[in-house]
Amino acid sequence: MKVTEHIEQSKGKTRFSFEILPPLKGQNIESIFNNIDPLMEFNPPFIDVTYHREEYIYKELENGLLQKQVVKKRPGTVGICAAIQNKYNVDAIPHVLCGGFTKEDTENFLIDLDFLGIDNVMALRGDAVKSEIYFKPEKEGHQYASDLVDQIECLNHGKYLDEELQNSAPTDFCVGVAGYPEKHMEAPSLDSDIHFLKKKIKKGADYIVTQMFFDNQKYFEFVDKCRAEGITVPIIPGLKPISTKKQLNMIPHRFKVDLPDDLIMAVVNCKNNQQVREVGVEWCINQSKELINNGVPFLHYYSMGKSDNIKNIACKVF
Repeated sequence: MKVTEHIEQSKGKTRFSFEILPPLKGQNIESIFNNIDPLMEFNPPFIDVTYHREEYIYKELENGLLQKQVVKKRPGTVGICAAIQNKYNVDAIPHVLCGGFTKEDTENFLIDLDFLGIDNVMALRGDAVKSEIYFKPEKEGHQYASDLVDQIECLNHGKYLDEELQNSAPTDFCVGVAGYPEKHMEAPSLDSDIHFLKKKIKKGADYIVTQMFFDNQKYFEFVDKCRAEGITVPIIPGLKPISTKKQLNMIPHRFKVDLPDDLIMAVVNCKNNQQVREVGVEWCINQSKELINNGVPFLHYYSMGKSDNIKNIACKVF
């Protein structure tokens, strides 16, 4: 079922969903199930599965030269989605990236998803690889998420890259895209970021999931700006509880997200990370309750492969 259909069937009631990471290469899928199982009591209609693109490492050879190697540390997104739908009978939503894909790769990836009965995808540009400062698309790939959305929408109308295909069957994906209440790190301003978000919606995106935020007012203002620009699709807030002191520095640096002073001081005053987790859970509970009172369609939690703190939040909220 499509995310938009889940929202319609909820009739104004806020639902619970979450995102997981594929396990590191070498681990089995039980590590995923062990983190999903505790959250199933909250009846998530869908679970997002991230996609992790290639990384480059340099291996020293006997002659002293370096050999460049391509590795994927977290493969398995498509297989995990299939396993989730089979085991739990809920919708699994794979992330589809521009980075690391040619247009042909993307088309074949989407065909596999369609054959598996996957109804939803998250269309993202993706980050630059660690060895690059700025994002670089593949030679025959997409530069922007809006172009990726356009390709998915073309498939939804039966338009494949090979225009000579006869009687081509259309797909029927519901397409989600990312929104940034505090703007994307590369955007010069929030207004310009919303301009490009609107472009993704015009290309065919059906709903928006936001980057994490810790001040609900940022989300409310973002929604108001989107609506003022004519963006009418559902905007699902994405939440992540703070769990370590290191995240006070890592989150603003990596995601360009501001942390409220009250949250910062509460974490600074913690004696250990267990206390930090308690502060993060309590903060996220309060965020969640306020968002529910304002009628958000879903609360979408970034679990980062751990379910215990998300369960503690959901027990108090749902």
